[in-house]
Amino acid sequence: MIQIHSSVCRFVLSVIYNRVKIFTETFILRGRGSDFGDLVQIKKQLISVISLCKERGLLHSAKASELAFALDPLPKDELPPSAPFTEEDAQDLDALTLAKSYFDLKEYDRAAYFLKGCCSQKAYFLYMYSRYLSGEKKKDDETVDSLGPLEKGQVRNEALRELRVELSKKHNAGELDGFTLYLYGVVLRKLDLLKEAVDVFVEAIHTLPLHWGAWLELSNLVTNIEMLKSLSLPDCWIKDFFMAHMYTELQMIKEALQKYQNLIEAGFSKSTYIISQIAVAYHNIRDIDQALTLFNELRDQDPYRIDNMDTFSNLLYVKSMKPELSYLAHNLVEIDKYRVETCCVIGNYYSLRSQHEKAALYFQRALKLNPRCLGAWTLMGHEYMEMKNTSAAIQAYRHAIEVNKRDYRAWYGLGQTYEILKMPFYCLYYYRKAHQLRPNDSRMLVALGESYEKLSQQVEAKKCYWRAYSVGDVEKMALLKLAKLHEQLNESDDAAQCYMLYIQDIFSCGEQLEHAEVSTALRYLGQYYFKNKLYDEASLCAQRCCDYNDAREEGKALLRQISQVRDQIETPSADLFAPLSNNNTPVRRVSPLNLISFTP
Repeated sequence: MIQIHSSVCRFVLSVIYNRVKIFTETFILRGRGSDFGDLVQIKKQLISVISLCKERGLLHSAKASELAFALDPLPKDELPPSAPFTEEDAQDLDALTLAKSYFDLKEYDRAAYFLKGCCSQKAYFLYMYSRYLSGEKKKDDETVDSLGPLEKGQVRNEALRELRVELSKKHNAGELDGFTLYLYGVVLRKLDLLKEAVDVFVEAIHTLPLHWGAWLELSNLVTNIEMLKSLSLPDCWIKDFFMAHMYTELQMIKEALQKYQNLIEAGFSKSTYIISQIAVAYHNIRDIDQALTLFNELRDQDPYRIDNMDTFSNLLYVKSMKPELSYLAHNLVEIDKYRVETCCVIGNYYSLRSQHEKAALYFQRALKLNPRCLGAWTLMGHEYMEMKNTSAAIQAYRHAIEVNKRDYRAWYGLGQTYEILKMPFYCLYYYRKAHQLRPNDSRMLVALGESYEKLSQQVEAKKCYWRAYSVGDVEKMALLKLAKLHEQLNESDDAAQCYMLYIQDIFSCGEQLEHAEVSTALRYLGQYYFKNKLYDEASLCAQRCCDYNDAREEGKALLRQISQVRDQIETPSADLFAPLSNNNTPVRRVSPLNLISFTP
């Protein structure tokens, strides 16, 4: 009777433990029903999920501690309880403790050996995760030892197929918890089974919504806003962080900034993660000054931070801030010289100094550390372009697209490479891809227009150039190219209109008069006014031409012609802005006299 009573007690205790565990997952970890008004509950959830991630060796997911740190500390009596211990956990405790010590030393095969046969969910996850990381480590070692980074795609993780078979059986039986579902999704993604991976990641998120790693993996598989809207995601406060991240990735920067502003107002104003994401968002829309301000603020708050510093170095590179970029590179080397971000920063530094061979070497080092580093692939493609090594540049850009199909820089780089190779049909394809990702980026539109022009599709080219001007021409080239196209097609009225708008834009944005093509515009307008007998305007253009070395002689000659004509006959000026010729380009009526009399 005593033995029966003991076994019954053990059974009852086991049931109680399991129910307590389910209760904990549901109300502490899932975060359902909690909003940003209950920051204490959110802090409890973050502390709980951080502990669970650390136990399973998910170090990057444990970075949720950045969010927890941004919230006020909890009093002692408010701290969440430790996760409940089941009978299975107790049986596997010794093996799990030993295996975890080997796992932390990156002895993955050894860890998996001692976990084989364990029954608890925690031990099973660590067993499968150790096997996965062992295969990844062997793959990376083989890549580094036998092949250059450009051939890394030929090496595979041999453990993936076995893991998929085993996890699939458990999945069909409904025996996978939130963490193991996450691992199953990673395995499917590595095997390029993307549709199945999306479904599994969504299931993992529903099972354990506070595991940020699953959200991030899902974000890498979302290709457009329609796909994002079609996902069935849990109603949890962390969904707002995911949506803000996705808006940034999909170049919906206005929506992303609004989301992050809402999160700051909700109580995460001290979060360095949110500051870094806002800085990245400004970087994506080329608001360089605002992004630099935020990155400097971030370094003040977290001076030893390395995450996102490669993006910071991109901004310093664009602004040609050599001393600041040099200081950043030296600082990161002192902190950790073997981090991917450090190698990218050093690569940018050498690239700014036009030492492209050294720059490419450091981007290769970054890829040896992390073959899936998107920025390193793209930047290495840029360096190969500078070195005129087009085949290597194409390979690098293609690998960048393999890592992330949303990387418009890689698509744009491929278009530029094929432009050098004089293959306009290929250019058009890749520039279209870049334009789809950045529909309001004038650089993509100008590149598209040039490709259409080379393919003798002038109507499409005109539309692209005008659209580039309408969305805010970053490089101030769209109107110039549109004017030259009208000039080639003998559409003189349209060409004159575009040249005038071009000059007005150059002066209104504070550019110097020595801008490369201002003299070209003035020369054309001078001749145009002269032919239309608008001698006052022609004279002003001719005088301005004299300010430029390459147009001075033509300006003087035109002034002499005007003087000779005026001596013979005096003709009143007429209205220049008659309706344009047969063309759909909108008309902006500008007084030519006011325009030309702008002072630099």
